[in-house]
Amino acid sequence: MSENTPKPQTNVVMTPMRGPTPQLMPMPNTLKAVNCPPGLEYLLQVDQLLVKQKIELLETLTGFETNNQYDIQNNLGQNVFMASEDTDCCTRNCCGPNRAFDMRIVGPSRQEVIHLYRPLRCDTCCCFCCLQYMRVESPPGQLIGHVVQDCSCLRPSFHIEDPSGKKTLRIEGPVCTFSIFCQDVEFHVFSNDKSARVGRITKRWSGILRETFTDADIYGVLFPMDMDVKTKVCLLAATFLIDYMFFEKKGNEERDRPGMMDSRF
Repeated sequence: MSENTPKPQTNVVMTPMRGPTPQLMPMPNTLKAVNCPPGLEYLLQVDQLLVKQKIELLETLTGFETNNQYDIQNNLGQNVFMASEDTDCCTRNCCGPNRAFDMRIVGPSRQEVIHLYRPLRCDTCCCFCCLQYMRVESPPGQLIGHVVQDCSCLRPSFHIEDPSGKKTLRIEGPVCTFSIFCQDVEFHVFSNDKSARVGRITKRWSGILRETFTDADIYGVLFPMDMDVKTKVCLLAATFLIDYMFFEKKGNEERDRPGMMDSRF
């Protein structure tokens, strides 16, 4: 055989290591992260999130309201963010689900990447001065949008605004916000002109025991992969506002109800 004849290549087969393989999140595409707040690059590559409220044993046994805490997961069940309410004891137990609160959302590094603020509002739908809204900041201190309740007496209705006040999305819920026959409750997300449905916020049925004895709810948030990250964050904020408005309990009192027909403080 001639010395110039190339030698055949040998394929090397790597033997996988034994034991479970750690689940690693894919690296974000830095070319797309120009308009992405720091710490939220992971949201560039997802089209859904799962929001799970943690069960608080003290609250379940006594009805004494504690700060809500949530795990925010991807579709594989991996925690990507954690959200924690920050209010004082008096506010939580005197104002109930209508309370004002700050919510801090942290990433894997435990650094706050999103800050939400909801002011105190009475629970009514027909008075313009009492409509619910939530301020959305990312990074904390920098406004990226608002979630605003619309005046509606039949079904829950919201819109999302950018920092300039321009409406970007609309959210509409069902006439009945309680789970009928143990079914999910869906809030549909539309473009501002309502020409297209672009997403969904779903309050999932979590089982008779969890639904009856706790207020620890589970939500799915669905949106287009290419949606602006700031808009995705506002949809996440809308999920928390919906939770407090319709599915949070005061003590052991159930708040699931038909549409917007309740006006109690």
